[in-house]
Amino acid sequence: MVAPLPVVAVYIKESWWPTEDVLRTSDAAREGLMKVQSFGERIVLFILNVVIFGRLERNLEDGDMFFLPHSVKEQAKILWRDGSAVGFYTTKRKGSLCGDGTGACYLLPVFDTVFVRRMYRRQGLGMAMLQDFCETFQEDEALGVSWPISPAMYQAHPGNAKEDVSSQGRTSPDDGPRQCEEGKKWKKGLIDGLRGH
Repeated sequence: MVAPLPVVAVYIKESWWPTEDVLRTSDAAREGLMKVQSFGERIVLFILNVVIFGRLERNLEDGDMFFLPHSVKEQAKILWRDGSAVGFYTTKRKGSLCGDGTGACYLLPVFDTVFVRRMYRRQGLGMAMLQDFCETFQEDEALGVSWPISPAMYQAHPGNAKEDVSSQGRTSPDDGPRQCEEGKKWKKGLIDGLRGH
């Protein structure tokens, strides 16, 4: 297998920018999770997803997940730390279409994609993003998590029980997600686990 060539710069606004420079900000207020709202933030999301994860940090031998570029309609938050974009997560809104050419809609908010750069892993940042997702949609009775779930995501689940997580991926006969008592218990367990109860 041939290793992909490293991406060292991107062409934006008629000039070349080192990849790491695109992921930096001088705005001191940009710290923690920030909702993606501007075109520039969409570029940062794209660089994190397609260049950093897709080309530089994804381990092809381990069968790491692959994310398609995110739609402009998709909600996303970028995780900023010390002036650098170090991760992101995206969500599918309740009521949004499941895909092009289908009339099916998401029946609940879904935690869709999540990524933390290698050098920032094992610091609780993935859990912080999961907690932020749960707090953002605290009024909803049930929340969803996209499938397939990576092995790292299984480790984030309170109780670390694969069978509990995999049961949430089940769908109704019409292939739409379903809300059930187990889902409510899973959400409560997830939130309690994140709060340390």
